Amino acid sequence: MFAWLRPGDLIWTYWVNNYLQGQAPPPFDILYWNADTTRMPAALHRDFIELVLDRALAKPDTATMLGSPVDLSRVDVDAYVIAGVADHLCPWQACYRTTQLLGGDVRFALSSSGHIASMVNPPGNKKARFQVSATSPADPRDWLKTAETVPGSWWPDYSSWLAARSGGETDRPGGLGSTQFSPLDAAPGLYVLDR
Repeated sequence: MFAWLRPGDLIWTYWVNNYLQGQAPPPFDILYWNADTTRMPAALHRDFIELVLDRALAKPDTATMLGSPVDLSRVDVDAYVIAGVADHLCPWQACYRTTQLLGGDVRFALSSSGHIASMVNPPGNKKARFQVSATSPADPRDWLKTAETVPGSWWPDYSSWLAARSGGETDRPGGLGSTQFSPLDAAPGLYVLDR
């Protein structure tokens, strides 16, 4: 479905080069992720599409999860929202709207990259930059006017943001489980054997 949003880049180029001309695709690390498909039941995929088309999560109590109505404004924990300025699947302005939906303090960061590259943009990347602002006005254009451009990856900013909300360090537990909850199996657990 996502490939059809940009069929010239993500479908027909490969079809012509690989299938018709028999050429091996050139190695490209970011597009390697495209081969990592998500196996999802058709009914779940349909539900996701309906949520998006109905904008149900943007309307309080329209969507339900396990029979409970969802109102994102009641989610009062802080959130760090990241978007890519060149994202072809999720335009950053649409991602920015999350700042108006959640009830907690939201920090929005706009990466200078696209859909995948904005997420995997590691610290130390000299080409990277991102934008942040202390405020979250309703209009993304107003946010952009106040945003500061920061050189480098957004990951160190996120790390600092997360550390400020994580509490102090604690000693690791002496062992798995507790007197109330004994461990079921040795790590990593039996679920890794499920097919």
